[in-house]
Amino acid sequence: MSTSTATPTIEWAGASGQNYKYSIYPMGTSFKALPGNYIFGKATSANKWRAIYVGETSDLSERFDSHHKMPCIKRNGATHIMVHVNNGGEQARRSEEADLLANRSPACNG
Repeated sequence: MSTSTATPTIEWAGASGQNYKYSIYPMGTSFKALPGNYIFGKATSANKWRAIYVGETSDLSERFDSHHKMPCIKRNGATHIMVHVNNGGEQARRSEEADLLANRSPACNG
């Protein structure tokens, strides 16, 4: 009998109408060396999330503790990091990031 639970997910909509499925993890989670997009955020109510910072990276295993926007991310109360593995290359990651940013104004992306 398995006692593991599935990682929760959320879909974030871009300005284009495209939905992107992200897995939700607590801050401080370590990741494998995979390319992807990520969102630092916090829950505002049951199943409602606010994006605090939207970004992309070629390596999700890089330490997010030293992220250049971490002081802003912490100041704005981020509790989770949401991750979407994106193997489509740098242009695909940047396009996804731009699409998501065009649909919201995260506090730390300014």
